[in-house]
Amino acid sequence: MTEATTSAASVGANIGGGRPGATASGHTAVKEQAAATGRPAARRQFVSFSFYKLLPDFRRLPQTQQSSMLAELVALVQKQDQQKMLLIPYSCVGTRPDVDIMFWKISYDLDAVQEFTAAIHRLPLAGYLVQPFCYLAQSKRSTYVDKIDPAHDDTRTSIVPGKYKYIFVYPFVKTREWYLLSKQTRQGIMDEHIMVGNRYPSVKLNTTYSFGLDDQEFVVAFETDKPGDFLDLVQELRETEGSRFTVRDTPIFTCVQTPIEHIVRQIAAV
Repeated sequence: MTEATTSAASVGANIGGGRPGATASGHTAVKEQAAATGRPAARRQFVSFSFYKLLPDFRRLPQTQQSSMLAELVALVQKQDQQKMLLIPYSCVGTRPDVDIMFWKISYDLDAVQEFTAAIHRLPLAGYLVQPFCYLAQSKRSTYVDKIDPAHDDTRTSIVPGKYKYIFVYPFVKTREWYLLSKQTRQGIMDEHIMVGNRYPSVKLNTTYSFGLDDQEFVVAFETDKPGDFLDLVQELRETEGSRFTVRDTPIFTCVQTPIEHIVRQIAAV
């Protein structure tokens, strides 16, 4: 399951870039894209899903030291300039044993993504954090047409996150045989995929693209308030023709949108 969406995002995220040079080259790329496709182009967002795990040794520290170190993480997250980079914390406590926190980061400037990660590295807490998973991608228009709701395709370049309690994230890789099929054949297979997705309007899919940026080809993030609907959607998509062309769609992360000050109380006695 990759490039079908089950509900359209409403408006573009209000986030800005950083370096003047990067902005200028970005505008050039946008103009080139518009000229090549004949369609209005939009700036692409960098999208990062960063997962962290707190080491058990941290919980053996004096409680005052734990509280002080976690308070710095809370302060760092809360002071993030959301105009520069959207940052949403999620709890993975109790859903997977290998991660505790997921940060969903979205910005037009990759520097902003790096700056936040670097800021975490500088915290005293960093000595007790590991980052077992991190996925980088960009937003872009799908190469396939949603014949049921064609208008939603324009929303793919501007992700509007965080409107739902739950998000389910995983990397996705297709077979090379998929890309050797004709465009018409692939569109036909995706028509079935899209039809199934549209039967679940409570589930919003954010498909982002990682070709050349990271090991996977896509990162898919499903937002919903109804995990059962997502479960049924995934099960039904297993029975579609498109599932034959899946190489990898794991690990899957179940994340719960949670204020950072509440997450720290889940992972330590503070």
